[in-house]
Amino acid sequence: MQILVFSLVAAAFSTIYITQPVLPVLQAEFGVTELAASLTVSAVILGIALANLPFGMLVDRFPVRPLILAGGLVIAACGFFCAVTKDLTHLVIARFVQGLFVPSLTTCMVVYVVRTLPAERLNVVAGSYVSATVAGGLGGRLLGGWIHTPAHWRYAFVTASVLLLAMTAAAVSRIPKDEERRETAADAPGFLALLSRGEVQRACLVAFGAFFVFSSVFNYIPFYLAGPPFTASTQVITLMYLSYLVGVFIGPAAGTLSNRIGNGATMAVGSVIFALSIAATFIPSMPAVAASLAGVCAGFFAVHSAAAGSLNRRLTASRGRANSLYVLFYYLGGSLGINASGYAYRLAGWGGVAALGVLALALPFAIGLKEMREAR
Repeated sequence: MQILVFSLVAAAFSTIYITQPVLPVLQAEFGVTELAASLTVSAVILGIALANLPFGMLVDRFPVRPLILAGGLVIAACGFFCAVTKDLTHLVIARFVQGLFVPSLTTCMVVYVVRTLPAERLNVVAGSYVSATVAGGLGGRLLGGWIHTPAHWRYAFVTASVLLLAMTAAAVSRIPKDEERRETAADAPGFLALLSRGEVQRACLVAFGAFFVFSSVFNYIPFYLAGPPFTASTQVITLMYLSYLVGVFIGPAAGTLSNRIGNGATMAVGSVIFALSIAATFIPSMPAVAASLAGVCAGFFAVHSAAAGSLNRRLTASRGRANSLYVLFYYLGGSLGINASGYAYRLAGWGGVAALGVLALALPFAIGLKEMREAR
């Protein structure tokens, strides 16, 4: 079951970032701006953000099996459509629909795991879940810009859709029909009640700030590296996403570290590593940029794992709603980050994106410090 959970979440995340490494290719093929090409990523993220609350309610009240099946079928169908459409508007719309159904796999699966495990395992499990998102994000980028040649980016959608269908079928066939008793509307706190709790607010703000920066860095790094002084090819740029492999190990490691030094300390340390790594991208050397992106991943996934672990350790009810709120803020941060950084890039190039990112990291850093003080 743990393997299936990891595989399903990874397959779902592989669909999100397929177009990211080939954004310059899409820009040239459709004759649009960097910001317009980036809509093929931000539209998915926006869809995820909007759909998380409804799916959070559904998974608290209904079995996960039909939710997962419906989501897998819709996402795969949209993936096949993306592979054949010749219109950027249609591509963006299909990507948005994919985003709407990603929570039917990710949010539903994490809630199913959380409510079946003891509290002392949740930090490590949250880290493992993050590792699955890392593997999926990396896999999608490699599909779009390396495994399939950039000019054949459409084939990447076909591959990802077939993989997702296989993982959906496997998960649905293995999830027990007699799941634990689900919460009813009467015994579960609602969204407003959850948002009134300080620990939920802080976790959501950390998710917002961290992914605001992370999504911006990896969305505009292809444009930065494609220009002087690097003038890197799409294949070389795609290889930069191998830095994601750091996150596969950092997720569980951050969970273990949080058990030792506390979630707040892990958030604060991760934020500092994140900011320093962004600054290091200005070193005019491809190996230096590769190392800095590995640092960006290490810092981000440490912050993300600590925040998710902190949230789930403190919950005794409405886990579906709380996790959907967390993911809502997470992807709102990502969508707003990509769009805000698009304007920053047009105004000041990579320097604008980096400056905005470092400024935004003050939010998870400050919350980490506050969590540390409260833990004393």
